[in-house]
Amino acid sequence: MAVAAVRARTWGWGGWRAEAGRLLEIAALVGLVITQPLLDVLGRSPDFFLFHRADRREILLLVALVAVVPTVALGLVGLVAGLAGRAVRAGTHTLLVGLLVAALAVQVGRHVTALRGVPLLVAATAVGAAGVFVHRRWRVPGRVLRLAGVGPLVFVGLFLFASPTGPVVLPRGEGGVAGTATGNLHPPVVMLILDELPLVSLLGPDGGIDAARFPHFAELAAGSTWYRNATGVSGWTPYALPAMLTGRYPAEGVAPHYSHYPDNLFTAFGGLYDIRAEESITRLCPPSRCEQPVTPEQGLGVLLRETGKLARQVTAPNDSRVDPEDSYRERTAEEAGIDAAEPVPDDPKFRWDSLNVNQPARFTSFLRGLTPSPRPTLHFLHLLMPHSPWAYLPSGARYEAPEDFPNEGDGWVELARARHLAQLGYTDRLIGETLRTLRESGLWDQALVVVTADHGVSFTKGAQGRGMDAIRAAADEVAWVPMFVKTPGQRGGRVDDRNWEHVDLLPTVADEAAIRLPWRVDGRSAREAPRTDPGKVFYDRPAQPTPITGGVPAASPPPAPHPLVGTAVGAAPDGGSAHVGGLDAFRAVDPDEGRLPAMIWGTVPDRVPDGTSLAVAVNGTVAAVVPVVAPDPGGRRFAALLADDRLFHPGSNRLDLYLVDTAGGLRHLTLS
Repeated sequence: MAVAAVRARTWGWGGWRAEAGRLLEIAALVGLVITQPLLDVLGRSPDFFLFHRADRREILLLVALVAVVPTVALGLVGLVAGLAGRAVRAGTHTLLVGLLVAALAVQVGRHVTALRGVPLLVAATAVGAAGVFVHRRWRVPGRVLRLAGVGPLVFVGLFLFASPTGPVVLPRGEGGVAGTATGNLHPPVVMLILDELPLVSLLGPDGGIDAARFPHFAELAAGSTWYRNATGVSGWTPYALPAMLTGRYPAEGVAPHYSHYPDNLFTAFGGLYDIRAEESITRLCPPSRCEQPVTPEQGLGVLLRETGKLARQVTAPNDSRVDPEDSYRERTAEEAGIDAAEPVPDDPKFRWDSLNVNQPARFTSFLRGLTPSPRPTLHFLHLLMPHSPWAYLPSGARYEAPEDFPNEGDGWVELARARHLAQLGYTDRLIGETLRTLRESGLWDQALVVVTADHGVSFTKGAQGRGMDAIRAAADEVAWVPMFVKTPGQRGGRVDDRNWEHVDLLPTVADEAAIRLPWRVDGRSAREAPRTDPGKVFYDRPAQPTPITGGVPAASPPPAPHPLVGTAVGAAPDGGSAHVGGLDAFRAVDPDEGRLPAMIWGTVPDRVPDGTSLAVAVNGTVAAVVPVVAPDPGGRRFAALLADDRLFHPGSNRLDLYLVDTAGGLRHLTLS
């Protein structure tokens, strides 16, 4: 009120009009620098809101905050500056315009030039200064900016009514028609959909499941039908999972939401079955069929935190090395406030009193629901395992690692695969818990049990990930996935090498549950004759099928262990120094907390040649030997995963690093 009174006495109508014009100019620039890029990314990422279970009110409030708060904050800066006089107010406005033009130049320059970091900031500063000069010299730029002040409203409208996220905010419809019964026997259905799991990761040298490394997957295969030639239809969950649950190939780039996919597993089964569904980055089950549990993963605070991270990436002068999907970390049961834990498996390596400290919350909820019911029940879980971010050892212990590790290049590819396999070992433990729970509840014999993954991922050098390069170079890793179906009453395991594509999943499950689907599907039930055509298709983008060829993939040969791993080491001559991140964690290890310092990373001096081997020893035993990689923005780095939790003991643990020469000799590095 005091500010308004000063303004009213000093400016009059002309002053207020000028102030409104300045605010419109700021609104236009803020809209281009912040509102448009943020709402553009969020509008193309409905899975962001689905994963965090955001409701309409939270999304609308987030959009309002993105569109209004930055402009209001900068407007207040101008108003406060105006208390010191018109000259100060004009200077402040000019400074804000220059800063916003420079920020806009950073974003444009990152997209249209090769400049990054300090050179880009210098160039953007020059553009900002030129913008100030033009703005002060001529009136036309200011008038254009004032007309563009409506931009944030336009960007909000596009977000709500034209983006893939729009139907998540403003749903269109409540789902499709329920299926009809074709018999009287409707068994319980248990479906566990894993994520980012290539079949080759599970295979042993004999082409079967590696029972030594993944005993529970082997146990599952021994009691079910393993469709060994099964492939997903897309490397992207928002396309792959709807295809699995509708029986149709991806046709449009729309949100994985019931508004766009009204005919799906949940609507088909909803008339006959109780639905207990735990989805992750989809919401295909409409509210009329499924209750949406409330968890700490949701809420405006979480949305603001993640949007703030996105804003820093969007406005930074460097490209982000962080995969946006790595923000989809499953919270543990403890973090989600779930009290009751499952019984501890009989495993001497599993040293924790409860699984709450490591077991994902959605999995805990899923296990709780695996109980017999008088009415047929569909138990469904999409679990983001062993999907990155990789944070688990096979024992279930969690570890911390920097977010910016590359997944490509010598050393980094091997590290990514090792972390993936470690988390797959933990996923195997969760499969074991599922099988135990099903047997203890009596559901195993009665139920139709399905365990599969929506897609794989490539760790082939030069073709990492799940995009077109990976599909062309390593389709065996990206497309082929584990596919196990245990029918009611099935006693033994068998292998079926028919040409299975994941559009076959829904018709197969519907057939086994005696439900007729009320829509046409592209897939075919496993009860029908197999396809005669061995060809398959894969979709990097909807409506753009890519033919893929090949059959059941062979296991990748495991890397030969370095001869130093497992050996004891003692005194060694000095080799210099190294900087190690997370070193403090070695001073007070408490395994009962469910966390271990199992990721070692750091930098070495530039004089150490690329490719030099580095031995990592814990408590006097070499745990890993890794290369020093070529310099990147993080420096001349190294990183190693210590996947065996038996290397550690409670209390203080000793970490040593050694340079390894070509003859196998060691030189000790002093750590800082």
